[in-house]
Amino acid sequence: MGNLENAVIQAVRCLEGTFGLAVIHKNEDKIVVAKKGSPLIIGVGENEMFVASDVAPILEYTKKAIYLNDNEIATIKKNEYSIQDLSGNNIDKKIHEIKWAVDQIEKSGFKHFMLKEIFEQPDAIKNVLRGRIKNNKIKLSVNVDLNSVERIIIIACGTSWHAALIGKYLIEKITGISVEVDYASEFRYRKPIIKEGDLVIVVSQSGETTDTLAALKEAKSKKAKTIGFVNVVGSTIAREVDSGIYLHAGPEIGVASTKAFLCQIVTLLLFALFMKQERGFDLDEELLKELGKIPNKIKQVLVESDNIKHIAEKFKDAKNFLYLGRGINFPVGLEGALKLKEISYIHAEGYPAAEMKHGPIALVDKNMPVVFVASKDHTYEKILSNMQEIKARQGRIIAVVNEHDEKLNHLVENIFKVPITRNELSPIINVIPLQLLAYHIADLKGIDVDKPRNLAKSVTVE
Repeated sequence: MGNLENAVIQAVRCLEGTFGLAVIHKNEDKIVVAKKGSPLIIGVGENEMFVASDVAPILEYTKKAIYLNDNEIATIKKNEYSIQDLSGNNIDKKIHEIKWAVDQIEKSGFKHFMLKEIFEQPDAIKNVLRGRIKNNKIKLSVNVDLNSVERIIIIACGTSWHAALIGKYLIEKITGISVEVDYASEFRYRKPIIKEGDLVIVVSQSGETTDTLAALKEAKSKKAKTIGFVNVVGSTIAREVDSGIYLHAGPEIGVASTKAFLCQIVTLLLFALFMKQERGFDLDEELLKELGKIPNKIKQVLVESDNIKHIAEKFKDAKNFLYLGRGINFPVGLEGALKLKEISYIHAEGYPAAEMKHGPIALVDKNMPVVFVASKDHTYEKILSNMQEIKARQGRIIAVVNEHDEKLNHLVENIFKVPITRNELSPIINVIPLQLLAYHIADLKGIDVDKPRNLAKSVTVE
């Protein structure tokens, strides 16, 4: 009889690309697992063991997990496990305690996980902030020297990339340090220029995003300092970076990210403030005070969910949407469009509002809904002018505006009013009605909101 472990090792040595394998044999009372690129964990229970790609499926049975690294082979039996490398050397691995509770991965009376997670956002932000602001000081455990940083590159994909764009506005405004934002999927293919003193931040909800992980390895090969913003403790990115900051968003089951997106924005803001503090500058106490009010302001938006549903009923049969914003709220438009695409299958595009006249306005007619993010900031009058252009071409306007803004009542039929906050914090508030709009449109169309077609929660293939 052959040796199953040796057979798996020999097979893995021949494989190319990414994989997560669980191998069984009819004559063997064990499972042999291996991975490269794809996430794979072992759950350690009482007289039972588990194999999964994520912690969520095993929470009901155990809170102890072992995270395998690439090119590691594990043999799992009912009461024991062993781990070795491709040379057959035994490896001791740390057992991680999962902090999530089972009730966090249940719907708790909500129709979908996505809706539950939208409504969890006030508490998620409280968790991000907990213990990180004290006496108007930011407390973060960052194990890299930030004082020598001259340039920051943020790498992300999808929703995380939109959070990174908002992070660029925040970091540059607060610290004065130049920030670039790159798609992780393109970063390593353009031979990026990274110099000593550069900091690379990787942002990923799962911590397992293949493109982001590959970009991280590229950055490390060029000797960049690296920090990871991830939600999953023990994930591959969390283990690979020089230093990490956890989002503390809790489990996010719905494929379309909501609360993790907001937690990424808040974490990027905290990081920007921390960098300023580390360089010896005083922080904006009013901004910190307003940040503490954000969870309650989100709750004020959430109580309008049914009103947003009424507007969704008007537009659920639309074929196309445009989302327009300016400044720090331009990425909010991108995120609103992505949410609609992901879960309703309606084509939607986000643009900086000023770019509308450089092509997209040709699409506008009586059947085109155009969503504006129109906070009262220094771009407000410009946004108002863009709305008037859409109105003149019979476009159907939906607007996210500040409460008490009566100026648009004659111009806009469909309005979401949100609480006023500091401009730096406005994306956190403004994205909520766009999440709810996408959710209600998809639900009204009868789509499985939590499992949209062709998508996966963790993108573990390129």
